Amino acid sequence: MEGVEDALARVMADPRREEANRTALERITSAEAELVRIAPASELLGLKPGEFLHSGPPLTWERASGPMRGALIGAMIFEGLAATPEEAEEKLAGPDISLAPCHSRGAVGPMAGVISPSMWVFELRDPVHGTTSCCSLNEGLGKVLRYGAFNEEVQTRLAWMRDVLGPVLAEAVESHGPVDVKAYLPQMLQMGDEGHNRNRSATLMFLRDLLPHIVRQDRPADDIAEVCRFVGANDHFALNLVMPACKLAMAAAKDIPGSSVVVTMARNGTDFGIQLAGTGDEWFTAPANTPEGLFLGSYGPEDANPDIGDSAITETAGMGGFVMAAAPAIVRLVGGDVAFALTTTRTMYEITLGEHPTLQIPVLDFRGAPIAIDAVAVARTGVLPQINTGMAGKVAGTGQVGAGLVTPPAQVFVDALKALAERA
Repeated sequence: MEGVEDALARVMADPRREEANRTALERITSAEAELVRIAPASELLGLKPGEFLHSGPPLTWERASGPMRGALIGAMIFEGLAATPEEAEEKLAGPDISLAPCHSRGAVGPMAGVISPSMWVFELRDPVHGTTSCCSLNEGLGKVLRYGAFNEEVQTRLAWMRDVLGPVLAEAVESHGPVDVKAYLPQMLQMGDEGHNRNRSATLMFLRDLLPHIVRQDRPADDIAEVCRFVGANDHFALNLVMPACKLAMAAAKDIPGSSVVVTMARNGTDFGIQLAGTGDEWFTAPANTPEGLFLGSYGPEDANPDIGDSAITETAGMGGFVMAAAPAIVRLVGGDVAFALTTTRTMYEITLGEHPTLQIPVLDFRGAPIAIDAVAVARTGVLPQINTGMAGKVAGTGQVGAGLVTPPAQVFVDALKALAERA
C-alpha cells in the first residue's frame, strides 16, 4: 500500500509486536460465547428514551445515509417519539436525540444496526474473559427496519417482537440455561453455512435447543406457534447470535499494546471503520465502498447504498467471507462462483496470523479458518479482507435490494498503521 512505508517499518520494528500478536490470537481463539439473557435494551444496554445505537463508527444525522435515516425514523415512530416520518426527521436533526455506535456499548447490529430502548436484545457472555455483548433480534429479510424500511408492516412486526417474541424467547432461555452459541460455529461450517449470509443450520440448532422450553410455556397457543414459525422460517435469525459471539472473540483481543490485529470492522452506510488491538477505542475511517453482487427483482447497482452494518464482525473473527469455501452455495446469493469462494478463503490466509483450532473447513481438508487479520500483512500484500453482505436501498424506506461482495477502503489500514507507529 502506498503512503504507509515509514509507519510499516516502525510497527514491524516494535519489539512488542510478535508477542502482542500471539497474545491476541490466543485470546481470540479461547473466547467463549453463551447466550444468557434476552431483555429490552433499556435494561441490558442502559438506553434511555431518545438514545439510539447504530452500526459502524460514530455518525451524525446530517451525514447519515438513506437506510440509516430510514431505520432511525422507524425507531423514533416505534418508540412513540414521533407520529410521522417528517416529525421524526425534525427531531433527529435536533439536540434531544442521542446517537452512538453499537460498538461503544459492546453491542453489534446488522445493517443499520439501530437499537432503541424498547427493542429486546440477546445478551451473550464470555466467561473466560468476563465480557458481554448484545445484539437485536433478527426481523427477517426484505422490508425490515435494519434495511431502512419503516412502514406500517415494519412497525407491526417490531411491536410483535417486543410483546411476544422477546418474552417467549427470554423465558425459554431462562428455563434452558446458558445456550452455547460458540458450539454452533464449527457445526455451521460442517453444514454449509458461513455465519454471515448463510445461517440456516445455526437457526435450526437454536430452535432445536429452545423448542421444549417454548412449547411448555403457559401462553396462548397461537403465540407459541407464531414464535416457532417466525424463527424457523427466518434463515437469518441466528446471524444475530453469531455476531455477538464474534464480537466477544474480538473484544478479548482489545487493548494489547503493540498488536497490529484488527479487532473491529464496521460500516454505517457512510463510513467504513476499523479498530486495532493496539490502538484502543480509536476509529480509523474512510468512505465506505458500495457492494457488487446480485439484485432482487428490478433493482440494480444504481439502487444500492454504500456498505453498511456491524455484521463484518463475522469476517473480523474468521467467519463470513473468510470461510466461503465452507459454504459454496453462498455464491448464488452474493455473486461469484465456487472457484471464487475457494480462492477467497485461501487468499485470506495471507493476511491473518493463524488458523482457528475449532472452526475447520471440510473442503480444505479441515484446515482451520483464517483468523486474526494483521494490519501489517494487509499493508504488505495489498490484499483486503473479503466481506459478503446484504445490500440496502440508498433511498430511506426501500429495504433490501440485493446481496454482494465488498472490501474495506485501503485508507483505513494506512491510517491505523500510522497511529500504531506513533505508539511504537
